[in-house]
Amino acid sequence: MLNIQRFICNPIRENTYVVSDETKECVIVDCGALYEPEKEAIKEYIETNGLKPKHLIVTHGHVDHNLGDKFVFDNWGLRPEISTSDEPMLKTLPEQAKSICGVDNLTADDFTYAGKCLDGSDTITFGSHTFTILETPGHSQGGLTFYCEAEKVAFTGDTLFQGSIGRTDLDGGSMFMIIQSLRMLSQLPDDVKVYPGHGPETTIGAEVAGNPYLDR
Repeated sequence: MLNIQRFICNPIRENTYVVSDETKECVIVDCGALYEPEKEAIKEYIETNGLKPKHLIVTHGHVDHNLGDKFVFDNWGLRPEISTSDEPMLKTLPEQAKSICGVDNLTADDFTYAGKCLDGSDTITFGSHTFTILETPGHSQGGLTFYCEAEKVAFTGDTLFQGSIGRTDLDGGSMFMIIQSLRMLSQLPDDVKVYPGHGPETTIGAEVAGNPYLDR
């Protein structure tokens, strides 16, 4: 069974997730922690529960999902695992921080480089669980969804939200591509629980029924 803890981080109110199982191994999904209280909350949760972080996985290369990458590396030695297409975006994070978050005091030293580049042929393993990787571009060129079929959960980043989808007007965005990605996600079972990059969790069934961007 997966234990999923959400932390709401940074000015954009991004969802960071710590996902663990009975082995105490865990993955961190999209660490957007910017402020010290956010970092301390994540660290305290991991340490209090005796968790062992094994991967820092990233749904896409926008700064609000990567503000805490250096924090994770400094504490657990993990570098972000991100799609090959979005990996170059990690080099633009200080500029993104200013344009997207209004934070203009960050430099390259406040971030880190990718530890691994991912595509749909890769899997993420930790403890007794495996995430398959679905390539879901559109919000960014290299958007990824991390899907655990055994537990019926999907971490969709900014591709799919409750009742909405991610914007497509940023660099690398494409409405055509995101619609194709949403069509693929809509084929997942209705009871798959969706953990998005912003906002509350939902299910595939609820989004197929009520999200105007999804259909079968």
